[in-house]
Amino acid sequence: MLDSLFKPRAVAIVGASTKELSIGNVIIRNLQKYGYKGKIYPLNPSAPEVCGIKAYKTLEEIPDQVDLAHVIIPSKFVPQTIEDCGKKGIKAVIINSAGFSELGEEGARLQEDFLRRGKEFGVRVFGPNCQGIINSDPELKAYCNFTFTYPDPGYVSVVALSGGVGALIMQALADLGVGQRLYASNGNACDISIPEIVRYYGEDEGTKAVILYTEGFSNPGEFLEAAREVTAKKPILAMKAGRTEQGAKAASSHTGSLAGVDIATELIFEKTGILSFTDEGEMARAAMAFATQPIPKGNHVGIITNTGGPAVIATDVLVSCGLEVPKLGEKTIEKLKESQLPEAALENPIDVVATAGGSQFRGALDVLLDEDGVDSIFINFVTAPFTDTHEVARQIVEVNRLAKKPIVCNFMTDLSQGRFQITRDILKQGGVPIYANPSDAAKALGALVKYGSLKRRDIGLPETFTDVDAAKARSIIEQARQEGRSVLSATDVYTIFDAYGIPVARWRVVANAAEAVAAAEAIGYPVVVKVDCEEIDHKSDMGGVAVNLKDAAAVNAAVDDMESRLGSFGKLRYFVQKFLPGGRELIIGATAERGLGHLVMFGLGGIYVEVLKDVSFKIAPVTRVEAGEMLSSIKTAALLDGVRGEKGIDRGAVINLIQRVSQLLNDLPMIQEMDMNPVMAFEKGVYAVDGRIRI
Repeated sequence: MLDSLFKPRAVAIVGASTKELSIGNVIIRNLQKYGYKGKIYPLNPSAPEVCGIKAYKTLEEIPDQVDLAHVIIPSKFVPQTIEDCGKKGIKAVIINSAGFSELGEEGARLQEDFLRRGKEFGVRVFGPNCQGIINSDPELKAYCNFTFTYPDPGYVSVVALSGGVGALIMQALADLGVGQRLYASNGNACDISIPEIVRYYGEDEGTKAVILYTEGFSNPGEFLEAAREVTAKKPILAMKAGRTEQGAKAASSHTGSLAGVDIATELIFEKTGILSFTDEGEMARAAMAFATQPIPKGNHVGIITNTGGPAVIATDVLVSCGLEVPKLGEKTIEKLKESQLPEAALENPIDVVATAGGSQFRGALDVLLDEDGVDSIFINFVTAPFTDTHEVARQIVEVNRLAKKPIVCNFMTDLSQGRFQITRDILKQGGVPIYANPSDAAKALGALVKYGSLKRRDIGLPETFTDVDAAKARSIIEQARQEGRSVLSATDVYTIFDAYGIPVARWRVVANAAEAVAAAEAIGYPVVVKVDCEEIDHKSDMGGVAVNLKDAAAVNAAVDDMESRLGSFGKLRYFVQKFLPGGRELIIGATAERGLGHLVMFGLGGIYVEVLKDVSFKIAPVTRVEAGEMLSSIKTAALLDGVRGEKGIDRGAVINLIQRVSQLLNDLPMIQEMDMNPVMAFEKGVYAVDGRIRI
C-alpha cells in the first residue's frame, strides 16, 4: 500500500526555503493554500521559520511521527537523508531534486546508493526529479507538489511519467470543470512505479477513472498485469508519446522491422482493455464522461436534439466511433407523441424542435430510458432565447441522477449572457458532462461505449497443444548456442516446426546439385530450391530462391547458378521443398520484446509484406479469439475470404497455426525473431514453406 505517500498525516520538507520562488518554499505554500489538514514540518538549518511555520534543523528534532518527506537538496546529500528518514520512521519520500540517473554515471551511483538505503530502512522513494502527488480528499487536501493547478475534489485520478504533461492534463481537466481525486508524477520512477500507482488507484474507492500518460515502461510485464487487474474494475484512459520515432528498433527480420517503436505499449493497452488516445484534450473530455456516467450495456444510442445540423454531425461521429442509431418502434413513437410538439420529428434522432421546453425534453428522455433498444443518450441542446433553458437543464439533470443510462450533452450557447451561464451551472452541478460541439460530445460517448465493449470482451485462454516435443526443440537451440550460431539452419528451423505440429511442405537439405536432384525426385516435382546459408538473410533478394522446378535439369541448373553467384558468402547448403502453387501467401512471425515476451505478427506475406505493411500484432500467448481478430483486422482481410471467384483460405487452420507459434514462443523464450514467410494458405490446409529463426 502507498498510503504513506498519498495519505500523509504529517509532511516534512527537507530543504525548506525562505526564498519565495524556490521549490522548497512553493511546496509549503501549496500545502497551506490547498488547506492541508495534516502537520507541516519545514527543515532549514538557519531559518527559525518558513512560511510562518516553525522550522527544524534536523529530522530528529521533529517531535511527532512523519509519514512523508519532501527532499529538495543537492543530490550528493540525498543518500544520507534517505537513511535519516528511515531512522525517523518515515515510510515514504518524494525526491524533488534532480541530478541522478538522468545525468549520467555519477548520478546513477547516487541513485543506487539512496535506493539501497531506502530498502535497508524501509523507505519507499517517489522520484527522483519529480513533482510529487496531490490528494484532493476534503478530509486531507494534500498538495505535496510544486505545480500551480488546484483541482477541485472529484473522481478522476491522474498518473503521468512527464510532469509537464501531467500538469497539462490536470489543467485541462480543471478547465473542463472536472474534479480530480489523486495526482502523481514520479519522474525517474526508480522505486515506486507507474504500475504500483495504477494498482493503488484501482483499489481507491474514490477513483472512478484513471488517466495515464507514459513514454514507455521500464517493466512492461509488470504494467500489463497491473492494468489487467484495474481495467476489470474501472477504466484507464491512456496516452503514449513517441509514436513517430523511426529507427528505434533495428532488426534483420520482417517481423522486427514491421514492429514499430510504439507497438508494444499499444498492444499492452489493447490486451488489457485500456482506452488509447492520441490527443490529450480528447482524453480529458472523455474523462469528464467517465467521472459521472454509468457504462453503457451496448452500442445503441438514442439522440435528442432541438436543432437539426448538429444532430447530423453527431450521428456521423457516433457511427464512426462504432455506435449504432437504431430506428424506434411504433409503440415508442406513439408514446413520444404524448409529450412532443406537433412539428417534432419522432424518429431517431428525435428532433424536439427549438421551441421545446423542459416537458418535451423530459418526455423524450423518459421514452429513451424505457426503450430496451437504446443503451445511451446523446443530447444536442441549443439555448434558444425563447425557451426556459433552466427548466430544460433541470429535467436533464433529474434523468441523469437516475443513472440508468449514460447521458452526454452537446451544450451550444453564448456564455457571455449570464442567463445561460446559470443553465450551464445547473447541468454541471447535476453531473451532466457537457461539451461545446457535437463532435467532442460524440467522441466522449464513443469512449464510454468502447470501454463497455472492452470490459465485456472475453478473449479466452491460450490453447495448449499436447502433441508437441518441446524438449527436442530446446535441444536443437542448445546445440546451436554451443556452436556459436545465432541464426538457425533450415534443418534446425524445420525440425522445430515439426516438433510443434506446424505443417510444412515436404523438404530435404542437401549439399550439392546431385543431392538436390535426388531429393527432388524423392519429394516429387515440381520443387523449390533455396540457398541455406547463415550469412544470407533475405534469400529472394539475393536470387537464392528458384521456384516451380519441374525436372532434374532445372534443379541442377538452379543449384549451379546459386553456387557461382553466392558461393563467396561461405559454405552453401540447399533446401529442396515441394512447390505448392495457388495458395494465398501469408506471413506469421514473432519478435522478442524486453520484459514482455514476444509479439506475434500475422499479415499478407510473400514479397509484398514490407511494401503493404498490412500486418497485425498481438502479445503472446495468443488465444483463439485473438488469433481470429488478427485475421479480421488487416486491411486486406477480404482477400482471405476470396474475391472475384478465388477460393477463401482455411481460416481455422491459420488460427490453429498462430496458436501453435504462440506456444512455441512461450516454451522457447530464447527466440529473438522468427519468420514464416510465406505461409501458403489454401481452401483446406496451410503450410509453412519458408522459415527463419534467430536466437
